[in-house]
Amino acid sequence: MPSHRPLFSHLLRILACGLLLGLSACSTLGQRDPLHIDLVGLEPLPGEGLEMRFAVKLRIQNPNEGAIDYHGVALQLDINQQPLASGVSNQSGQVPRFGEAVISVPVSISAYSVMRQAWGVSGYKPGQELPYALRGKLAGGLFGTRRFSDSGNLNWPQPVGAPVRP
Repeated sequence: MPSHRPLFSHLLRILACGLLLGLSACSTLGQRDPLHIDLVGLEPLPGEGLEMRFAVKLRIQNPNEGAIDYHGVALQLDINQQPLASGVSNQSGQVPRFGEAVISVPVSISAYSVMRQAWGVSGYKPGQELPYALRGKLAGGLFGTRRFSDSGNLNWPQPVGAPVRP
């Protein structure tokens, strides 16, 4: 009766080597610094019905040693902790290592979002701050997708001719 011990030992070695190669591949991905995203422009686009559309221009800075290839972009903008605009694009490109790129993403603002925002800010006073949050992702495949976010405050505009508060 033949012994299956050598075959089992051989398979065990192959499995161990595969496991080690997999772990070393994961460690080479390493920690990546987060992307830095700035909103650099809004351009009106033709809308349909009661929706408004804009091309949101984002400057993406990559502080990492490797370039970032992407094959799709998704974006969500919240104002005053309420969704305002969202958009997607199937554009492809690359953000170079220690470099930057400007991308444009079409976003839609529904009439319902506009009404909800108007209701939410109706009690705001001039000079008061509105919190915003920008979230999105650059799709890059199984391990290449990079998520990003930015948040801050927008100042509610002063009426024309009103004195500026210090």
